Amino acid sequence: MSTHLTPSDRTFMKHFAIMIAMLAGTAVVLIIIGTFVWASLPKESNQREVQRAGDRITPVAAVYAGDTGRAAMEAAKVAADKAAASQVAYGGTTDGKTIFDHLCTTCHSTGATGAPRITDKSAWAPRIKEGIATLVKHAIDGYTGPDGNHMPAKGGNPALTDAQVEATVKWMVSQAQ
Repeated sequence: MSTHLTPSDRTFMKHFAIMIAMLAGTAVVLIIIGTFVWASLPKESNQREVQRAGDRITPVAAVYAGDTGRAAMEAAKVAADKAAASQVAYGGTTDGKTIFDHLCTTCHSTGATGAPRITDKSAWAPRIKEGIATLVKHAIDGYTGPDGNHMPAKGGNPALTDAQVEATVKWMVSQAQ
């Protein structure tokens, strides 16, 4: 058995050593970059954000602790419903154009999911014949048409009030007539 390396073995060892050195150097550079990026990120100092993050990662289910646990769960549900009801979309504005521009334009300007385009008077005519009350009801409660196209309740934004939805429907009808 010989310890003598052939020229091709030496070349391989040389290239292998260079490759390992380059990989190690790349790893060191990435570690240094990662350290600088991590150090430059702002630290969590807002306790409300920390609380919200904790709320997002808490388990969905809880242990039932008899009537005490049930009362706590019901109180939490009532508090959550109350908080959701107190939030009104778009500052409570009843300007139909503003709400349309922020929410409805996604589907009604492009015809996405079969929604009638705001500029397509022929598509709106049969809908307008049904009456404003029907259009408002469909917009508030959601509607699946005979063609299978679906209008989500309140355009997909449950924070809208019924008055906001009605104002937006009326504005849209005025544009489509």
